[in-house]
Amino acid sequence: MPNLDSVKRRRDVVPFAGLCVLAGILVAGTAAPATIGAGLLSNQVSDSVDAISAQLAAADPPLVTTVTDRDGTPIATLYAQYRLPVAAAGIATTVKAAIIAVEDRRFYTEGGVDLQGMLRAAVNDSTGGALQGASTITQQDVKNHLINVVDRNDPAAQQADREDSLARKLREAKMAVQLNETKSKDDILADYLNVVEFSGTVYGVSAAAKAYFGTTADKLTVPQAALLAGMVNNPSVYNPYAHPDKALQRRNLVIDDMVTNGSIPASYAATAKAAPLGLLPNGPVTPSGTCLGAAPDAGFFCAYAESYLVHAGFTPDQLATGGYTIKTTLDPHVSQVTKDAVDANVPTTQDGVANTFAVVQPGRAGHQVLAMVANRNYGTDPAQGETSTDIVADASNEFGAGSSFKIFTSAAALVTGKAGLDTPLANPDSQCFPVPDPHSGCYTVHNDGHYADPITLADGLATSPNVAFVGLESQVGLPAVLDMAYQLGLRNTLATNDAGHAPDPKSGNPQYSRPQSEYFENLLSFTLGNSPVSPLEMANVSATLMSGGVWCPPDPVLSVTDRNGAAVPVPQPACEQVIPAGVANTLEAGLSRDTTSGTSAEAAHAAGWTRPDIGKTGTTQQSESVAFVGGVDGYAVSSMVFADGSHPREICPGTPVHLGNCGHGAFGGTVAAPPYFHAMSRLLAGVPDQPIPPADPAYLTARD
Repeated sequence: MPNLDSVKRRRDVVPFAGLCVLAGILVAGTAAPATIGAGLLSNQVSDSVDAISAQLAAADPPLVTTVTDRDGTPIATLYAQYRLPVAAAGIATTVKAAIIAVEDRRFYTEGGVDLQGMLRAAVNDSTGGALQGASTITQQDVKNHLINVVDRNDPAAQQADREDSLARKLREAKMAVQLNETKSKDDILADYLNVVEFSGTVYGVSAAAKAYFGTTADKLTVPQAALLAGMVNNPSVYNPYAHPDKALQRRNLVIDDMVTNGSIPASYAATAKAAPLGLLPNGPVTPSGTCLGAAPDAGFFCAYAESYLVHAGFTPDQLATGGYTIKTTLDPHVSQVTKDAVDANVPTTQDGVANTFAVVQPGRAGHQVLAMVANRNYGTDPAQGETSTDIVADASNEFGAGSSFKIFTSAAALVTGKAGLDTPLANPDSQCFPVPDPHSGCYTVHNDGHYADPITLADGLATSPNVAFVGLESQVGLPAVLDMAYQLGLRNTLATNDAGHAPDPKSGNPQYSRPQSEYFENLLSFTLGNSPVSPLEMANVSATLMSGGVWCPPDPVLSVTDRNGAAVPVPQPACEQVIPAGVANTLEAGLSRDTTSGTSAEAAHAAGWTRPDIGKTGTTQQSESVAFVGGVDGYAVSSMVFADGSHPREICPGTPVHLGNCGHGAFGGTVAAPPYFHAMSRLLAGVPDQPIPPADPAYLTARD
């Protein structure tokens, strides 16, 4: 009985031996030295074929990654090549017949290469003509996998995959022979139809059927199949949108070839050729390949999820080609309600005013992000109120969150024992505080309004006097306050410079060369919140307090599965107990008066708001930014309204909120808090109140 491996090797050698004979004919007809012959060329080809074949076998074609909300509803697609893979059984016989008729009539009988065609091409080429194709569908499958899959990110390698050289032809042919020995003809044909380009970012017959005709690969008619089959020879030249006349001529040629090949009767050809192109208008119609195509309430969330996964170890190319399903934590109801709230507060196209809103779900085991919205939409048309910057996740509010940063000074004071919730704080109308830098004199601070002097920390959190908190900050020390801001949640924010960007070590200005964590080491203004901040991270600060002092990364991803449905792990930082639970509860108790007797009480009353919650407003000195940071019943929230145009000015209250010189600019309580009341009232309608944890007696008085 013969050895099966030997038989297989002989079957592999026979077609390739014929190619070597052809190689000899071609070499003999050139001016190459006599020492170069078919055998040497064959050896050179063989040396590289096995390695390349292994690459082909291991390389998965790029597929579309689908991003969904927490319910599994798609919100965006990410892709470099729009490809919707389909099995052989899912491809209409019209398509198979059309591609075979025009590209390789002997496909089912040849051994991966067409020796007759190669001989014809060899005779032509040896007489000085351009190197002819004579490529079978199997060879084209190899070539397209090399160009569109293996070497898709290497232009030089792609050029080598296309070059008109005998060595390339022989290498491609041998790989085709190997492929023919390992796969069925139907699978090879399906592979080819799944990998080939149909112009632009459309790859594969299934994607082409949807993009050009709005149908599926199994329902393509003869005229439709012939049009697509005709395109693969040159997708640009035969693009039916750019060159409809050439595409029509090519389609009809394919129909004639189908008649010649016996695929369709001649009586039907005239009817098929008379059919219009029947294309979808303004196509090819494909979904956006980035988060820019997400719905208005999901764009910033999608961008953050993508960035989060990149930081977790995925590459952008993997996300655009891996065919993953990314199920996010986005709650579609929360997202839509909060989007409605910010749009009602500040219209999308309002000149120079952005309103961001982030919602995080507290928890000791994780902080899931439920919504990230803004009155702006994630897009590229500023005239339509769009921005391609993730203004919810990034440190995009360059003017700061104002007095909401007093949360960090308060937490640091409770932890270090410098003050308790009932501790009286000195609070004159103004004071000049010594600064750590002896060359800077002192830092003068004024209160905006009249306050008790002294004032307790609890009353100070509700009414927000500046002098009391700068004084407390100077007692606690800036290093402790900055560290507390980091621990509670401003981890990415503090890594940016005072412009909200990555520090530039080449800059001679420490405002731009150093991260905020270093730049503010000697600046008592930090507690007044005049530095760039991430709206999402401020919402996560509330989530940390509402989780008993447990910080977790603001997580936008529930799960990732690969193209085969297997779970893909997503590494992330572990949750941390960053402050004692007693401190978190006490600080929550201190923040629980903002909407009842504090800076947002008037807006809360106007909105009919009566729920127990936590909150802290913030307003920058010139009212270029106002904020409300808080939470209620399992929702940790930040709402920020800030100037985002090229000519920032004072933000004025009104319907709508606008830029101006109103002399009585916006406040966190009057402009940033209303979207919170609007959204939470809808989300919590009919839901019982959840009480705020009581203060821990251990943190009511100073211990130091």
